[in-house]
Amino acid sequence: MRRVVVTGIGVLCSAGRNRCEFLQSLREGRSGISKIEGADIADLRFQNGGEIKNFVPTEYMGEKAADMIDRFAQLAVAATREAIAHSGIEFTPELRENSAIITGSCVGGQGTENQGFYDVYKMGKTRVHPMTIPKTMANAGASAISLEYGITGPSFTIATACSSSAHAMGQAYLMIRAGMCDFAISGGSEAPFSYGLLKAWEAMRVVSPTVCRPFSRDRNGMILGEGAAILTLESLDHATARGATPIAEIVGFGMSADAHHITQPSSEGAAKALRVALKDAGIGPEQVGYVNAHGTGTNANDATETRAIRLALGCYAEKVPISSTKAMHGHTLGAAGAIESTAAILALTNGFVPPTINFNERDPECDLDYVPNQARCAEFEYAVSNSFAFGGLNAVLAFRRI
Repeated sequence: MRRVVVTGIGVLCSAGRNRCEFLQSLREGRSGISKIEGADIADLRFQNGGEIKNFVPTEYMGEKAADMIDRFAQLAVAATREAIAHSGIEFTPELRENSAIITGSCVGGQGTENQGFYDVYKMGKTRVHPMTIPKTMANAGASAISLEYGITGPSFTIATACSSSAHAMGQAYLMIRAGMCDFAISGGSEAPFSYGLLKAWEAMRVVSPTVCRPFSRDRNGMILGEGAAILTLESLDHATARGATPIAEIVGFGMSADAHHITQPSSEGAAKALRVALKDAGIGPEQVGYVNAHGTGTNANDATETRAIRLALGCYAEKVPISSTKAMHGHTLGAAGAIESTAAILALTNGFVPPTINFNERDPECDLDYVPNQARCAEFEYAVSNSFAFGGLNAVLAFRRI
């Protein structure tokens, strides 16, 4: 089996418009959460979100191309452009045929869909935008990337709620490792700030009316966010042959299903995914240097994830630093796995652990080292990123410093 490395990173979220800005926010514990401006929030019980302010799609693509796709796909293309430039890849006809595009998205083109429903039901229009269907489809980001670079290899999108992009990256890793392709563009994107979807989340009663405080005793819910993270993955042999410098190596991927409850998480299911990822990586719990937690800031998730980490890492759970970066960029749903894997890789390769900001007081049910409020200098060889989704679908990725 071939080794798989990361050679390019592109990220765009409220905590950073590119990987350098994102890295700086992680180091400083700087939040990108602010009042939502892109949707009508007058009657919502929450007002804040991880919104990318002043995003201009035509800075990344032509006006016609931008009009053909929803905001979530625009974000995917923008992040891909940064990742491709970072990787230094040059596409030949042969490489275009032997490259894959695997993305993750939970809700797809919600902005377009919301506008269509508004036009029909509120405004009484008899017609909607002629591109409504292709703009709303969850695979629009992958398709736009394929068109952008002329890639004709496997291209598809995975939708597993908040684990979508983690599953996408894991699938890309497995395909490269097995020799199905040499190069892959993988990650995810999401743009959930439309009125209808915000009302749906309001009905769930899991969104904080203030701020996200993962693992803190006074936590009161998650904060929604938008964004995209795209990584270029390739076999080590392929990267070496073209003279590329690998950033990090993907060494393990674990998946599981809780078979427990549609919305309530299971510590056993989450622990299984973490154990499988470590087994796939060929490492023990004592070698894990950092865990980027799913850490949504809800009462159920954070306590359950704490128990899962204890189950998977045993006595070493108390020794490993753990943090949730969602308090900085929000819960980006289907893009979360990719954005948080990016955070883990940046931490791994830059010698620090991002903080869990907004942390006020320890919770007896969340009694591990959650790196409260201040980043910590640390050198470590392995990091993992947890993604646990509604429906009980779990995905964990393990990375090694090169």
